[in-house]
Amino acid sequence: MAELLGVAVLGAGHMGADHIRRLDRVVSGARVAAVADPDAERAKEAVAGIDGVVVHTDPEAVLDAPGVEAVLIASPGPAHEEALLAAFARGLPVLCEKPMVPGSEGALRVVEAEARLGRRLAQIGFMRRYDAEYQRLKSLLDSGRLGRPLMLHCAHRNVSSPPDFTSAMLIESSVSHEIDAARWLLGQELTAVTVLRPQSSAGAPEGLADPQFVLFETERGALVDVEVFVNCGFGYQVRCEAVCEAGSARIGDAHTMVVTAAGGACEEVAQDYLVRFADAYDREVRSWVDAARRGQVTGPGTWDGYTAAVVAEAGVRSLRSGSRVTVDLAPRPAPHTPAGPTR
Repeated sequence: MAELLGVAVLGAGHMGADHIRRLDRVVSGARVAAVADPDAERAKEAVAGIDGVVVHTDPEAVLDAPGVEAVLIASPGPAHEEALLAAFARGLPVLCEKPMVPGSEGALRVVEAEARLGRRLAQIGFMRRYDAEYQRLKSLLDSGRLGRPLMLHCAHRNVSSPPDFTSAMLIESSVSHEIDAARWLLGQELTAVTVLRPQSSAGAPEGLADPQFVLFETERGALVDVEVFVNCGFGYQVRCEAVCEAGSARIGDAHTMVVTAAGGACEEVAQDYLVRFADAYDREVRSWVDAARRGQVTGPGTWDGYTAAVVAEAGVRSLRSGSRVTVDLAPRPAPHTPAGPTR
């Protein structure tokens, strides 16, 4: 392998462009070798000032470009399955943004395809596992100092939702992060989900059920509740409180800048997930690059991506029916490496 890991980035939109910047300016040990996006001009704009980058509208063409040794998938979710399978066919390590694949059937096909290889190639982009606050909470829970965790109280708020956002996407796109974070923090699978709908906010687009209250049950009796509110209007907030037998711990209250003037104080609130989780994204990509250069893949895997898809689908069924829905996972194929950093 060359001194710098040659990475092909699929997708040059909001997330893809940020990863291109990160690989070029923040993460050592890697270089952007190729970029694919249906909008060739957008791809060229994303790589402006970076030398030696192949730009193409066809994802498979850039996977075969000279110097490509790994793939970062940041294209829209429906394109992920084809891209993952193409990377597997070439033996390329992959970092794939969530959702791994939007539907559970396609997600299971990806799990099974990787299992047939007999080794891991894919890391899935649940970046909260790399956030410093989440890692501290994980270490505290694993230490047992507070006893068994009984409940997680979570909040996930966005300033506003995109024009095409649907009620189901509050679970499939937003709460999918809490699905993975809860499994990882507790070391337990989620077994059932109930979604409750309060009256919609006046700030929500017409027809959008926003906010929602999601309740997960786990295999060992813990409960996880999530308030998801994607048109709160004031900022981007993610919080999590673990309530245990002998105490509790809360993350997400960290201050940014506080300005005191004219007889008052004002605290900044992040307006975007790329701001709130900038360090987590940096750590995630750095960890992936370092592992790929060693010929390894670590972090959340395809089974985590599949499980998130199954739980999210159960959540959408509950949203539509108003009933409690159980989570039914397929048998886990073997061999398959257990998930997660800092387990």
